[in-house]
Amino acid sequence: MSNTKNKQEEFIKEDYEKRINDLIGKMTIEEKVGQLVQISPSIFGAFGLTFDETIEKLINGEITPAEFEALERNYREDEIRQGTLGCMGGVHGAEKSNELQKIAVEESRLGIPIIFGLDVIHGYRTIFPIPLAEACSWDIEKIKESARIAAKESSAAGIHWTFAPMVDISRDPRWGRVAEGAGEDPYLGSVIAAARVEGFQGKNLENPESILACAKHFVAYGAPVGGRDYNTVDMSLQTLHDVYLPPFKAATEAGVGTFMSAFNDLNGIPCTANKYLLTDVLRGEFGFNGFVVSDANSIPEVVVHGYAKDNKDASKKSLIAGLDMDMSQGTYRNELPELVKEGSITEEELDEAVRRVLRVKFLLGLFDNPYRTDAVKEEKTLLCKEHIDAARDISRKSIVLLKNENNTLPLKKNLKKIAVVGPLAENAAEMLGTWSHTGNASDVVTVLSGIKSAVSSETEIIYAEGCKITGDEGMDFESAVKAVNESDVIIAIVGENSDMSGEAASRIDINLPGKQEELLKELRKTGKPLIVVLINGRPLSIPWVAENVDGLVEAWQLGTQSGNAIADVLFGDYNPSGKLVATFPYSVGQVPIYYNHPMSGRPAGRIKFTSKYIDGPAEPLYPFGFGLSYTTFKYENLSVLSEENIIGETVVINVDVTNTGDVAGEEVVQLYIYDVVASRVRPVKELKGFEKVLLQPNECKTIRFKLNTKELGFHDENMNYVVEPGLFKVYVGPNSNEGLEGEFSIIDCK
Repeated sequence: MSNTKNKQEEFIKEDYEKRINDLIGKMTIEEKVGQLVQISPSIFGAFGLTFDETIEKLINGEITPAEFEALERNYREDEIRQGTLGCMGGVHGAEKSNELQKIAVEESRLGIPIIFGLDVIHGYRTIFPIPLAEACSWDIEKIKESARIAAKESSAAGIHWTFAPMVDISRDPRWGRVAEGAGEDPYLGSVIAAARVEGFQGKNLENPESILACAKHFVAYGAPVGGRDYNTVDMSLQTLHDVYLPPFKAATEAGVGTFMSAFNDLNGIPCTANKYLLTDVLRGEFGFNGFVVSDANSIPEVVVHGYAKDNKDASKKSLIAGLDMDMSQGTYRNELPELVKEGSITEEELDEAVRRVLRVKFLLGLFDNPYRTDAVKEEKTLLCKEHIDAARDISRKSIVLLKNENNTLPLKKNLKKIAVVGPLAENAAEMLGTWSHTGNASDVVTVLSGIKSAVSSETEIIYAEGCKITGDEGMDFESAVKAVNESDVIIAIVGENSDMSGEAASRIDINLPGKQEELLKELRKTGKPLIVVLINGRPLSIPWVAENVDGLVEAWQLGTQSGNAIADVLFGDYNPSGKLVATFPYSVGQVPIYYNHPMSGRPAGRIKFTSKYIDGPAEPLYPFGFGLSYTTFKYENLSVLSEENIIGETVVINVDVTNTGDVAGEEVVQLYIYDVVASRVRPVKELKGFEKVLLQPNECKTIRFKLNTKELGFHDENMNYVVEPGLFKVYVGPNSNEGLEGEFSIIDCK
């Protein structure tokens, strides 16, 4: 808790507090409320269209993204001039943001600067892998670096605040927003949450290259019933605190400046108006001192939930619960002044929310340096060589090798002919993934281009699309088979559209869409070696593919440098080191499926009356933590140090890992524990540590884990965090399903 306190105390500085109180004393109610409202000119007040009408036109293709950006907007200059608009979303570009900031600072009565926010989820102009993919690198420093580069580029374009990182734990691949997070594990999710916050915010928020981070969505948004976005969430408080809250706590300890409330209700109360979450847990237990913003339009949705009778009631309940800023709809602006005047909300309650917002603006240095960038800096920063090189590196580290039958991979660069087949081989836009609206498809290296650049000039590349990603149109198996028959090997690039994952993109069927699996079956009939590269935003159910292809590469949606990164892996310029952070189901009928499930009284076994299915396996297709390499690793000599350490606060676990292959490779050594007997049923395994290590051929390293016994606890039936004495199993290995086993006992928990 001390680390949390130190980081969060940075948000309360005496000199700032005096200036904030002076400002609040001069503000009208309308000016105060204006600080609690974010409006996006790119949608609201533009084109004469409602939000739903605008989105419908975009989805239907009546407005292309380029046309959307080019349309005239209402930037609400009059409201800025009046001091009644404190935050804007959807504004980017140094010239425009400085133009609007000048109105706020030089023409409004009190000169309070605007904070500009935007969804910079995995890159601004240089697009990095989707967060789920990047998490598969298990490379915390690289993850932090990609967030830092996103901060540099977006801040150069006039952005102060990103609505990231998304730190929701998700155990259901049907949920489209699994693409935006770090997978299913609370320990790994917590480490990555802290890294991304530190990357975005840097060491000092006043640094013009830093941007404010926003941990979202608070909380349990990743566990909607049926995997359906925005749906209800119902879970025990123990599960909430042990599984879904830890990454948010880690973000707080890393000094995150803002939180975003979740769309969903949790156990019957919408998160947007949930006082237990926003005040008792976040501010009380976690010690958070920044401000909380709603998700888009979620305050009026409290009415739709049936938790408030109208927008006025929803605004009252949300503010009192601890929700400071209203995103998009302007509900606070319409309702809060009257609520204060009639006494339903005290002016002190309003002032506290305003104080939190102003505090962050001071910490960003906006009062002293409101113009943090210019057009020259923007042009020099975006998509520079340093950023492109970094994107290629983290992209290839994010790739997971799932199958390599008979060492088919890596491919030789001097093959005579290579057939590249599939609807995603020459498709730049779909490489960018969800939430990449500030990237350009023209900047993307396609898979086909990457392959052509990697091979010898004497190698002939034959390309055939074969089919579309979805639907029956454009199917041409004949041309694809003809191309294959003339080649030495097939590289098939298949998967999902980028809009098949992300927000509002839940799927009932998580198999390969369209006719792509049929295409692969036709290619398989040729007898040629078949390498499948998956481009997707979620774990897929692909049992036929896993069984029948020679090589299977999970490449996800890697962004700007997709083609180069994939080619680096296919042709051995980089030895794949990625490990899955989300379980791949054999069938969607297994979902939700995750490695750290509670121990059953009748675990799956040979006899009938155990926890299994009668028409398929209970085991997943690929487990959490799984990923192959072009080399092999041997684990041996697992040891848990002496009893005197076990009685104390630290358990020391050693294991020797040797590269037994012919090439250098990186291995993610994973440490799991199992609490054998406890006052509550415990998960069968829990990740408690990992280390990514580079080993040369025949090199052996001893990996040492220091496990603090305080990390081995859980919340009991009275919601107290407890660490109980008893026997613990230890597992160290290459994934959650394999490895060496040991044990230790905690004798004294004091």
